[in-house]
Amino acid sequence: MLLLFVYNERMKKEFTNDMNIKKSENPSHKHEIPRLNRAIGQLEGIKKMIEEQRYCPDIIVQLKAVRSAIKHVESNILKTHLEECVAKSFSDSEIAKEKIMEIKTLLDKMQS
Repeated sequence: MLLLFVYNERMKKEFTNDMNIKKSENPSHKHEIPRLNRAIGQLEGIKKMIEEQRYCPDIIVQLKAVRSAIKHVESNILKTHLEECVAKSFSDSEIAKEKIMEIKTLLDKMQS
């Protein structure tokens, strides 16, 4: 089952405000854009396959490929967050607790 979590601007503001994060302090994930663009292209192809009433297993294989690409981006961003954002917080125990809660919340959202 393919589940996509929509992270809208309101949620972004609430989450960022809760964690007292400034935009300039966040790591760049721009290197993930080509992978996301490929996934978008794959989704467009899947839409066309559905419109053309293509063979179900062929569509499913393409859906699995998109899901895999998105999971890879998600994993890379989480790893970067742990390596950069969370690692920086360990010098201050209060911030470390906040970052741990942030990760727990994020993991809960990823599972729902």
